[in-house]
Amino acid sequence: MDGTVLVADDDRTIRTVLTQALTRAGCKVHATSSMVTLMRWVEEGKGDLVISDVVMPDGNGIEALPKIAAERPGLPVIVISAQNTIMTAIQAAEAEAYDYLPKPFDLPDLMKRAARALSQKRRVAVPEPAPREGGDDLPLVGRTPAMQALYRLVARVMNADLPVLITGESGTGKSLVARAIHDFSDRRTLPFVIVQAAELQGVDGPSAVLSRARGGTIVFDEIGDFDAEAQGRIVRMIDALPATAPRILATSQQDLAARMEAGSFRDDLFYRIGGVTMTVPPLRDRVDDIPLLAEHFLARAERDGLPRRRMAQDAMALIRAYRWPGNVRQLENTLRRLAVTALEAEITKAEVEVVLGGTPAPLPRSDVTELTERLSASIARHLRRYFDLHGDGLPPPGLYDRILREMELPLIEIALEATGGNQAKCADLLGINRNTLRKKITDLDIRVTRRRKLM
Repeated sequence: MDGTVLVADDDRTIRTVLTQALTRAGCKVHATSSMVTLMRWVEEGKGDLVISDVVMPDGNGIEALPKIAAERPGLPVIVISAQNTIMTAIQAAEAEAYDYLPKPFDLPDLMKRAARALSQKRRVAVPEPAPREGGDDLPLVGRTPAMQALYRLVARVMNADLPVLITGESGTGKSLVARAIHDFSDRRTLPFVIVQAAELQGVDGPSAVLSRARGGTIVFDEIGDFDAEAQGRIVRMIDALPATAPRILATSQQDLAARMEAGSFRDDLFYRIGGVTMTVPPLRDRVDDIPLLAEHFLARAERDGLPRRRMAQDAMALIRAYRWPGNVRQLENTLRRLAVTALEAEITKAEVEVVLGGTPAPLPRSDVTELTERLSASIARHLRRYFDLHGDGLPPPGLYDRILREMELPLIEIALEATGGNQAKCADLLGINRNTLRKKITDLDIRVTRRRKLM
């Protein structure tokens, strides 16, 4: 890695660790806790890459992006932030940040992104982001990779003209994603209309829906439940959309592809609404977000006039272990009930057990077959989104090797973590030769230490 990196963060530990890591990688580093100092360096022509926190004592990293772009067009900026809401990710994307990472971030991952930024010369002018209405209290909360990937996808599609199909189990927040796409798009001042099948009935049903939308956004809620007649009306309505057409979104907890193959969902409708498909992960697949969500919901309950509450450590462990079949909606209702019924400021494990109807069963250890099926489904969803982002084109050649590398790298890194960096144990765990493991560690540039998370 070669170049000069400007680091701006008010956390001394993060500045120190990034300075050491970047210096070891061959970079020159200037680190500061001041946004004013960072901007002076940029104006002086210093730096080939900026890594900046969002909230600084004397400024805001995202608000500085247009100023950096005006002063130094093409200078890549990686934004890091402890504000793990979709607003931060979307604001960073809007302001054309090179990349965005939530805190706590993974140091090797940040280093890889920094290396890519230094190796690429960005020539895209950075437009000043449009002002947003409302505050930061958004219901989409999460710092897990699955949620951060979802945030980035929302940021990419929010101003596209493509229809979007949002899939996921009941209670995962599909309607919240649809609302976020609208609220952060250039249509946000226009109506947001949620449509049920009954509203399409009658001669004037579709035209009445279009009249209400007025060029804003139409969401066909749980479109998999629409009967054949309603599906046909949607097809005809989409085909006859005027020049000032509203944006078309749809949500579904059903597998529409399977229903289409079974003949219960129109294929012409499926292809019309599936310009981009995004899947909202179930809560059991983003367990590390549960403490963050619990804190968010308890804070919301307090703002609504309920007593201030916090979770006891063993109570939080119990909530993390529960399967949450109703997903985020069930978690929110549970936390609100606990805010009402808890006897003390600290919610106890026993109180959680009562609300959940007994001791929740911990997440079962899936057998190899179930785990493989879930992993395959996750990979398939990721690849579909990756292909969707290229529109009518194809990804760059060499996809096979790139995908294998993307899978192999975290597998080896996590296995090394689990074995405390012991390569012999790691090779045995993976079922590969020790020399093969050493070669892969070298080829993938893996540091054989326990991964360190930065707060």
